[in-house]
Amino acid sequence: MTDIQIRHSFPYETTREDVRIPLPDGTRLYARVWRPVTDEPVPALLEYLPYRLTDWTAPRDWQRHPWYAGHGYASVRVDVRGHGNSEGLPGDEYDATELADGVAVVEWLAAQRWCTGKVGMFGISWGGFNSLQIAALAPEALKAVVTVCSADDRYDNDVHYMGGSVLAVDMHAWAATMLAFVCRPPDPQYMGEKWREEWRELWLKRLEAVDPFIHTWLGHQTRDAYWQHGSVCEDYSAIKAAVLAVGGWHDPYRDTVLRLVEHLPGDVRGLIGPWSHQYPDRGLPPGPAIGFLQETLRWWDHHLKGVANDVMEEPKLRSWISDSHRPATVYEELSGGWAGDPSWPSPNVTPVSYALQGAPVQVNSPMHTGLDAGRFFPFGNDADLPPDQREEDAKSACFEFEVDQLVRVSGRPRVTLRLRMDVPYGQAVARVCDVAPDGASTLVTRGVLNLSARNGRDRADAWPLGATEDVTFELNGIGHTFPPGHRIRLAVSSAYWPWIWPQADSAGFTLDPAGSSLELPVRDGDLDPSITFESPEQSEPLGVVYPATLDEQRPERLVVRDVAKGEWRLEVDPRYGGTRVYPDGLEFTEDALETYTIDEADPLSARTRSDWHIRLHRPELAWDVTVETHSEITCDAADFITSNEVVCRDGVEVVFHRTWERRIPRTAG
Repeated sequence: MTDIQIRHSFPYETTREDVRIPLPDGTRLYARVWRPVTDEPVPALLEYLPYRLTDWTAPRDWQRHPWYAGHGYASVRVDVRGHGNSEGLPGDEYDATELADGVAVVEWLAAQRWCTGKVGMFGISWGGFNSLQIAALAPEALKAVVTVCSADDRYDNDVHYMGGSVLAVDMHAWAATMLAFVCRPPDPQYMGEKWREEWRELWLKRLEAVDPFIHTWLGHQTRDAYWQHGSVCEDYSAIKAAVLAVGGWHDPYRDTVLRLVEHLPGDVRGLIGPWSHQYPDRGLPPGPAIGFLQETLRWWDHHLKGVANDVMEEPKLRSWISDSHRPATVYEELSGGWAGDPSWPSPNVTPVSYALQGAPVQVNSPMHTGLDAGRFFPFGNDADLPPDQREEDAKSACFEFEVDQLVRVSGRPRVTLRLRMDVPYGQAVARVCDVAPDGASTLVTRGVLNLSARNGRDRADAWPLGATEDVTFELNGIGHTFPPGHRIRLAVSSAYWPWIWPQADSAGFTLDPAGSSLELPVRDGDLDPSITFESPEQSEPLGVVYPATLDEQRPERLVVRDVAKGEWRLEVDPRYGGTRVYPDGLEFTEDALETYTIDEADPLSARTRSDWHIRLHRPELAWDVTVETHSEITCDAADFITSNEVVCRDGVEVVFHRTWERRIPRTAG
């Protein structure tokens, strides 16, 4: 585990104040501002999220915002409209209102007497997304961005669809999570003297405006105008700000870093480490962690203060190449090293094709193929990553290639499959595994293609019955080393539950190795030992207490098999934060359970469920509220069937209760 140095002193003393930022329509957004104590104006850094700065992200915020302030920046954390203690009503993720509000916040910051007029934006996941999207709107004051674990394509590189297929695992889980999150009330601690009337009135207005995201997301099953909005890949040239794009090989969004480095016309640098869906300085598995705050400070200093440092002399892409490793669900640290590339695609990487061999094979995987896929969003928990893939490989068609000399893979592999299908719809899933001499199979990377999207993600073209076609698709990017004596295994399946929702008439396909191939991006030369980073450093922690609870005895991931029924159930505890007590007296309790069920022979048996319970309690104010949500998706041949329920209580009083039932046609999913 990487040691993190906690800084107790900085070049500047700092102050903190909570303010309300006025928007053009009169709505006020809640903000927390850390500033250096100085008479000189300084640049501002903005992190803009719906996740509640006074509680949910507060521990993380305190690791970095005071640190930036101590190094000469006004660091500002703002809650999106309709969330936390901000006024207004919540909307869809990254909707036009959220982005316009973000532009207004940037302009407000630039106009403050303590600001030089130059603003940077940063964030991870949602905050990384809207940093890019607001940069594409090109407010004059926004000069630089650090986007971490974000996506340039909302349709095919987010939590909704993968290769044109419905992401059963996270489209539903994240829609259910956001339903619970959006229903949380403002905190009366920060509402002023009339808090009892004001917080409840604002809460009820929000609740009346809630509509589960899943209705919209499932209502757009191809890449239409809804998904094009906010996808900066539609026009990379719109981004004028300098962009530092950061990802981890164990984060589902890492391919965005490669595309941004390739396509952005201005100042851009990319950094991909071994990390999960986390800031790279937090020390969460897999490591090694780096001094990320120091690295970003160099970026800000150059682009916001004009400091003549060497940040733009770094390779355009720095990426971690892991050594071969045994399969495991968690790695404290992975061994390996850094590679540097002057551009992307890189002159140091050559596509190498491996032709598949053998007779045509029928691929008709059991519906529960994919239970050992691991978590779509690894957060550094003990059960995040895929275990040994031998059981998954046994349900797939496998092709192997002996490794007689070291092979370093860096980038996105690609497969071409010659398929024959006797039904109009289906899916192809390809996994690349590193097979050790003793047979242990470590998942390296994977990719999915909804076969109706083979001609484009904006289409749903039925397969001509009985026809044979070649399909080509990319797998997720990876940096990995295959040592001599190992085997490279390509495993092809027709199912991948619960990541991918099965097609209604899934009957598999015939795979003809003749004309089929695996293409690996093979890196030439040695790694670069001159690429180094400082050790992780953060400001003093907030001081949140995490009491032990009985819920911690529940497994993170539990697979249950009903042998008689042929039914498989996966139970997942996402473990976002659990129970915690904040220094300001807030007691915050959070419990969630996701359940994925399928009959091994019936694609129409697929069922997802998510249950949330959140409690916010301030004993000194006699304030005790709870939010409960229950969400479920089932299907038949024609429709997805969604069910959502919200129950909110103030003490024992039920102040809000609503259910939604929808049938959504299966147009492509």
